[in-house]
This record gives sequence, structure tokens and C-alpha cells, in this order.
Amino acid sequence: MKIWVPNDSVAGVLSDLPGVECAVYDGSAMPEGVEDVEVWIPPLITVPDVPGTLAAMTSLRLVQTVTAGVEPYRPHMPEGAVLCNARGVHDAGTAEWAVGAMIAVLRDFPAFVDAQRRGEWTYHHTGVLADSTVLIVGHGSIGAALERRLDGFEVEVLRVARSPREGVHGMEELPALLPRADVVVLLVPATPATAGMVDAAFLSRMRDGALLVNAARGGVVDTDALLAELKSGRLRAALDVTAPEPLPEGHPLWSAPGVFITPHVAGSTPASGRRLLRLVRAQIARHLSGEPLANVITDAY
Repeated sequence: MKIWVPNDSVAGVLSDLPGVECAVYDGSAMPEGVEDVEVWIPPLITVPDVPGTLAAMTSLRLVQTVTAGVEPYRPHMPEGAVLCNARGVHDAGTAEWAVGAMIAVLRDFPAFVDAQRRGEWTYHHTGVLADSTVLIVGHGSIGAALERRLDGFEVEVLRVARSPREGVHGMEELPALLPRADVVVLLVPATPATAGMVDAAFLSRMRDGALLVNAARGGVVDTDALLAELKSGRLRAALDVTAPEPLPEGHPLWSAPGVFITPHVAGSTPASGRRLLRLVRAQIARHLSGEPLANVITDAY
């Protein structure tokens, strides 16, 4: 069975499985034998021409992404092939980033770093996470991991998900919940339903001084609407993802007041790497033995 893998580490963890032949495709030079590939594990950075690559994989049976998001692949999957995501792999890293980003912005860490570089002692009171209300929009496995990490910070947590359940509100209740939150954390997948969902109306419902934390996808947020709120000073933001991405030099988000930006690094941690290898190993073993696969995508996400 021919498998295209994103790097040597993934190839190494599969090397002792019977009948497996791995070739590394990291998005640069495409290996030979695309028509014989049965399993594709794409790299973290989307390769050029995903539709053309998938169309050429005439023997394809499984695409196992290394990310929770599957938007580059789902619309182009060939008939008979299964798409699976890496649900759970990046939970710890992304949840940890979200907590760190909240604290960094609320406690004015970026401003203190700037003052340190200038050699200035800029004593002032800051905000704090304690006694605040945190609204998690997209309460799946990452949202649950975030809530576990917030335990002990003395916050109230509100939860919203596509499918309401006990303790978790449905999306239709989101407009009424936004004014209650001091921090709004976006963890929704990129789907047609979530594209641009954080628009001017959404942002206008957030309370004055609230913090928007985006650890989802850049396209979930209307960048122009967010810029308007940042420039007015009414809202602040912590962004690990942006639209466009990568954020080009000179883009107004770079210089907007009250925004903290990281370059899509929330899940890029050693913990994610270890968990990815375990998932891939188990998934390919299931595929070889004909067992049910984990994290199968059956709808938009």
C-alpha cells in the first residue's frame, strides 16, 4: 500500500506496518506514482493544487489530515475515498494558546514588552481574567480542553455549539449571549455556515472593552468590521489566524490598536507532534485491518 506522508517522522512511525510503502510529499517536489497512492497524509501547509492532486490519485481510499480543519480537501474528495481529520491532536496546544493570549492581552503584556525594549517603567493597573465571563463559540474537543484549562481562573464559562445539549447553547442563542461575555473565543470550523459569521452585527453585540480571541480560521471574522472596532478602541483582539493569511506586510491589522497577533502557531507544539504520530499510526493500522476509522468527516465538518 502506497502512502504519501508529510515528513520523515510520520514515515518512521509507519515503517514497520506490513505492506506499507511511504513517500514524503511536503508540497515541493511531487513523488512519482501519484496514481498508486492509496492513503494521503497531507502536510500542515496546504500543497499547491489540491483539486488536481486528488483527481490524479485514482487509487485513493483515505485522506488523513494533520489538522482539525478539512476545508482544503472536503470539496474535492474523489468518490470512494474517506476523509478523516486530526480531531484531538491540537486540543492541548490550541487551548493553551487561547489561555495565554487572553492573559497576555488582559494583563497588557505586549505593551510591557514594548516598554521594556524602551527601558521605561510604565506602572499601571491592568485587566484580569478572574471574575470575567468567557464565551466559547464552538464547544467541541478544543473547547472542552480550553474549559479544563480555565478551571481555577475563577471565570464563568458560557458554551455555544452547532448542536445544543445540556450545558451547551445552540448557535441561535449566540446573539443574546454575546453582551454577557468579557472574552469571546472562536473555535468553530471553517464551513459555509461560519464564513464571515463574526461580522459588524456580531461585534456590535459584544460589550464595550471585550476581547475577541480567534483560534479558529481567519475567514470566520470579517476583517474590515474587526478593524473598525479596534480603531475605535471599543474592542480588543487576540488573533492566531487572519484573513488574509499569511498577513501581508503593511496590512492595517499589524498596526491596529488593541490587537495581539501570532502567525497561526496555536497547535504547532511538540505535544501536537507526538499526538499526531500516535493518531496516524493507529489510523493506518485500522485501515490495514479493515476496522472502522476514527474522525471520519461525514458532513461539512
